[in-house]
Amino acid sequence: MDRETQEEFLVVIQAKDMGGHMGGLSGSTTVTVTLSDVNDNPPKFPQSLYQFSVVETAAPGTLVGRLKAQDPDLGDNALMAYSILDGEGAEAFSISTDSQGQDGLLTVRKPLDFETRRSYTFRVEATNTLIDPAYLRRGPFKDVASVRVVVQDAPEPPAFTQATYHLSVPENKVPGTLVGQISASDLDSPASPIRYSILPYSDPERCFSIEPEDGTIRTAVLLDREARVWHNLTVLATELDSSAQSSRVQVAIQTLDENDNAPQLAEPYDIFVCDSAAPGQLIQVIRALDRDELGNSSQVSLQGPVGPDANFTVRDNRDGSANLLLPSRPAPPRQAPYLVPIELWDWGRPALSSTATVTISVCRCRPDGSMASCWPEAQLSPTGLSTGALLAIVTCMGTLLALVVLFVALRRQKQEALMVLEEEDVRENIITYDDEGGGEEDTEAFDIAALQNPDGAAPSAAGPPVRRDVLPRTRAPRQPRPPGPADVAQLLALRLREADEDPSVPPYDSVQVYGYEGRGSSCGSLSSLGSGSEAGGVPGPTEPLDDWGPLFRTLAELYGAKEPPAP
Repeated sequence: MDRETQEEFLVVIQAKDMGGHMGGLSGSTTVTVTLSDVNDNPPKFPQSLYQFSVVETAAPGTLVGRLKAQDPDLGDNALMAYSILDGEGAEAFSISTDSQGQDGLLTVRKPLDFETRRSYTFRVEATNTLIDPAYLRRGPFKDVASVRVVVQDAPEPPAFTQATYHLSVPENKVPGTLVGQISASDLDSPASPIRYSILPYSDPERCFSIEPEDGTIRTAVLLDREARVWHNLTVLATELDSSAQSSRVQVAIQTLDENDNAPQLAEPYDIFVCDSAAPGQLIQVIRALDRDELGNSSQVSLQGPVGPDANFTVRDNRDGSANLLLPSRPAPPRQAPYLVPIELWDWGRPALSSTATVTISVCRCRPDGSMASCWPEAQLSPTGLSTGALLAIVTCMGTLLALVVLFVALRRQKQEALMVLEEEDVRENIITYDDEGGGEEDTEAFDIAALQNPDGAAPSAAGPPVRRDVLPRTRAPRQPRPPGPADVAQLLALRLREADEDPSVPPYDSVQVYGYEGRGSSCGSLSSLGSGSEAGGVPGPTEPLDDWGPLFRTLAELYGAKEPPAP
């Protein structure tokens, strides 16, 4: 029986009694017989050659195509594994089985290059993973097919001859010095021209320039190794035929050292020595510094003053340092510190030298060796100033004091002048209000009678009361001039009485500025409103002004009261 030919059989079974003789009874049933599968069929490729294509820019892992071998078995008996038999194809591609265990997935294993190789041909084998030994006689349970993969060309950016470039140039070279050359080419069209440029952010100081046509890099300024050793540039190569195709490369330029810096002391030395120090004692170890790489600090020599007159001895240690020693005879004490010149030179080509100075002060020391006082302190004492210097200081202080006094006097005089002008200037007392009144409504709405002197108010006549805050329509009758010879004093008194009694003359509205005066004062009213002649004025106080006390003495004199005689 072959399951692949017919998987199921239906069998009808009949049962009869009476031994199957006539007159017996019978019954029938149907039996279904299903054949189970065994792995008795090997996998077979439906075609012997498979052809695929892939772009050269496809990344590793990109799917190229599917291969499917046919196996009529079911379940686990149909599971297959795929493999590439040829090593050449296995290096560029890989094949694996899908999740169902039936199809083979062909993918890219490494980057492809159309210019290097345009096609690949290799064999792929499909094998059953489960094999039944009872059916091995039917042949191998595997099959082989050929696969051909064509690599398609794609536009590619220019390719540099090196992944990175390392160039060098000596320092202090004139601008335009050749540093090196980089090169790139178009793989799709080798004859296509390339344009080179330096990205601005990689060279912000514009220290280098590049030829756009051939990629030659030159210096644009003087380089200093002590300021910067490495310059990391990014060069961009772009195809002229297609500006979208461009690539970048890193160019590291090293600045080579030259002996252009003279050695110098590592730090400024300002030291002291005790006046009781023994001859030949070590005072300080002096160290040198050379910024050049060629003439490092270990290749610097130091030398001090020589001869019988030298107050101190400098001994070179030949390692970039020197010992500063006291001579065999002690240095004579003095107020000023000693300035010891030190000569330094390196071993470069050409050799460079410099001179530095070490300051040494001879000081008095305590028993423990700490400094107590130094001779230069005597120079800072006030007794050390000369007479001429003291006179100059006193003269300067006097001149400054005189200038300060003169400035204060002028400023005070200017302030007094301004105060007088401010008092005489009436315009400063004028206050401007930007509010607009209501006209006659405001005047009629306010009762001005409350601001008038109640004691000095004239008795109301028949008719409406007379308002003193507006210009009267009728004028008071003018009193006739008395007959007889003209008396100037009498005439002036007459005119004054007329003006006081006349409500139409100004200031008829001045009552608005004063507040309301109360009643009940023993002194009566002191207001000038309503004062005048006896005919229309307010009578004076009932008691004499002299009885009011010394506070009203000036007022009594103004009203003509007699001052009491002195006892």
